[in-house]
Amino acid sequence: MAKLYLVPTPIGNLDDITLRAVRVLSEADTILAEDTRTTQVLLRHLGIEKKMRSHHKFNEHATVEAVAASIEAGETVALVSDAGTPGISDPGFLLVRTCIGRGIDVETLPGATAFVPALVDSGFPCDRFCFEGFLPPKKGRTKRLDRLRDEERTMIFYESPYRLVRTLTQFAEVFGPDRPVSVARELTKRFEENVRGTLGEVARHFAAHEPKGEIVVVVGGKPARGKGADTAEPDDEERLR
Repeated sequence: MAKLYLVPTPIGNLDDITLRAVRVLSEADTILAEDTRTTQVLLRHLGIEKKMRSHHKFNEHATVEAVAASIEAGETVALVSDAGTPGISDPGFLLVRTCIGRGIDVETLPGATAFVPALVDSGFPCDRFCFEGFLPPKKGRTKRLDRLRDEERTMIFYESPYRLVRTLTQFAEVFGPDRPVSVARELTKRFEENVRGTLGEVARHFAAHEPKGEIVVVVGGKPARGKGADTAEPDDEERLR
């Protein structure tokens, strides 16, 4: 039966693709790609030649019905984003909702997503966490942060390198400059880096060292009152490592 597959793709190192993902991409009738040029690099690496169509945040509202109709007509469609799992801060949600609403089978493969290794590598509690993705750049940003002021779970954000210092500075104002943070940059790539410390320290670090690449910011939650600091600050030798 034709269906929609959501296929995670590597966040950096192309060897992180799963064997099952390679099979699904090879067998799909059509691959929906956030950026066909980026996906073509991966497909060449895997030795796959396949028909591709663009599916991104600027056209997804206009195309989801047509894609669903193609699947109903018998096509097997695989959706990929530029990196990671479709739907996680990337296009995918609207298509999945449309397909489910029309009774179309949807299957999501497990695989890469940037926030999981960043969270585990932070050293903060990861049994309970709060994924916030990209904050609004302007409207609604302050209100969103105010709602997180007393969040006790570990918090995870995606951020652009161009806004990182501003974001860390704003976090320090809202959560306090001594709140622990871990900034993961260029995960799985050649220049992968994790910078850990307090919000004040890490903001000053990146003010002096211009950040580049894909960035995940992991912020320790507010210590529960009377229970001590579940998200203890890193030891001195661990800071800015």
